[in-house]
Amino acid sequence: MPETESSPFDILDRVKGIVIRQRWRILLSAAVVSLGTVAALYRLPNRYTSEATLIVVPQQVPARYVTPTTETNIADALQAMTQDVLSRARLLELIDEFGLYTRERQRLAPEEVLDLMRKNIEIKPADPTPEHPDRKDINSFRISFAAEKAPLAQQVTSKLTSFFIQANLKTREDQATNTTNFLEAQLEAAKSRLAVQETKLRDFKTQYLGELPEQLQGNLAIFNGAQLQLQNIEGSLDRAQQQRVYLESLISGYQRLAAERGISVAEIRGVENNRQPPTPLETAQSDLARLQAERTRLVNIYKSSYPGVVEIDRAIASDRAIIESLGASATSKPDAHDLGPTSPAPGVEAARTTPVQPGDDTAITQLKSQLEANRLDIENLTKAEAQEKTVITQYQNRLNLTPVREQELAAILRDEELSKKDYADLLDKEQQSQLATSLEKQQGGEQFRLVEPPSLPDLPSSPKRLKFSLMGIGGGLALGLVIALITELASPTLRTTTEVSKHFGAPLVIGLPVVLTQSEKRRRRWKNAFEWICGPLVASAIGLAELYVFWHP
Repeated sequence: MPETESSPFDILDRVKGIVIRQRWRILLSAAVVSLGTVAALYRLPNRYTSEATLIVVPQQVPARYVTPTTETNIADALQAMTQDVLSRARLLELIDEFGLYTRERQRLAPEEVLDLMRKNIEIKPADPTPEHPDRKDINSFRISFAAEKAPLAQQVTSKLTSFFIQANLKTREDQATNTTNFLEAQLEAAKSRLAVQETKLRDFKTQYLGELPEQLQGNLAIFNGAQLQLQNIEGSLDRAQQQRVYLESLISGYQRLAAERGISVAEIRGVENNRQPPTPLETAQSDLARLQAERTRLVNIYKSSYPGVVEIDRAIASDRAIIESLGASATSKPDAHDLGPTSPAPGVEAARTTPVQPGDDTAITQLKSQLEANRLDIENLTKAEAQEKTVITQYQNRLNLTPVREQELAAILRDEELSKKDYADLLDKEQQSQLATSLEKQQGGEQFRLVEPPSLPDLPSSPKRLKFSLMGIGGGLALGLVIALITELASPTLRTTTEVSKHFGAPLVIGLPVVLTQSEKRRRRWKNAFEWICGPLVASAIGLAELYVFWHP
């Protein structure tokens, strides 16, 4: 029964046989590809890469004194600045200034030349420190540019570095300036809102003057004083009404007695002086003293322009006029008390010896004058009472409306307080932003600093000839193996007994050895000699080419 499976040793033997039989195809393929790769590599121009390192220097003034206006991550800021530096205008400026890509500009479109230059520019963050390999924020980055000449690469890299430094300074200054302008506009708006709230508060206080919460104690004091003044006025009015009744009854009694006895009223008064109530002059003087005491009390509490004080002043003036008139009448006659204790009353003596004269009715006139003054006093007190009641009603209404005004005023004050707070916050931020803007203009903020200037490369960075030449050898060997395998598979020759058994489906019974003729033996000897000579030569050529690449990168 034929074998259906091959052991690993059979496979290795078969591969070994293929390699031995196809050794020249493999060796020649490796030689052709490797030498062709070396030749092609040395036709490519050298490219030199200059590299510079920038570090992020923090703000020179502590943040507790000047708060930065920007908190942009360095990685984000670097990406934005990269877009600006690698813009079309900047790259065209560099190409024209240094005369870059002269040959390429003759056969490529401008956009293709720009893409080619962007590929030659590399901007990447610096390698993270061993202590913080996973750190994502960066504080330094590298800029490199590849050109056909080392000095040219250094010059372009230096220009790119200056672009980044200038772009960073300009970006931070623009951000600070824009922030300050924005805050100034917001501050003006907040100031306008605060002015509106202040005007609203002033109009409210003007409109409801007297009903405001801060006037509560004053209104309450005036209200209590008005109530006390009303009580005094009512007491004075009651006394004046009683005096009026007394004077009317006195005049009526004097007139009735004078009519019944046929004597003058003066004589009747002279007889009754010792048993009648005080004279009108004494009553008026007593009332004047009371009014003056009341005025003194009110002036100590209120001003002299207070309505109650004005009314008392009028009553005092009226009483003084009455007293002056009564005093003038009293001096025109001798006082009964001056005649001595045993002298008869003048009125009684006159009534006994002389008839009634028209001039004897002076007492009635005085009483009527007192009655008229009493009427005026009652009228004034009645007006004062009405005024005090009006004042009491007015201040009662103010006291009742004070809680309502307090609630309305609280809402206005709350809005004003919010506006003041908003204005104060914006003012503080605007001042901080102005400091930060001034600091950025003086280049005292966060900025890029060149720690490693652009290098002048001694060796080309590309192409990597040794790397590609070794890859050429590997590719040539792989190509030779593929060609050898294809050749073996396409050949109808049966090489081993296993292949014969599989091909015929029967085991091999008889085997014949190979018998070479003399001419075939000579050809085989020449062939082996040729292989031993040419094989090392081809391998030496490959080795020498690799050594040349190694020593002349």
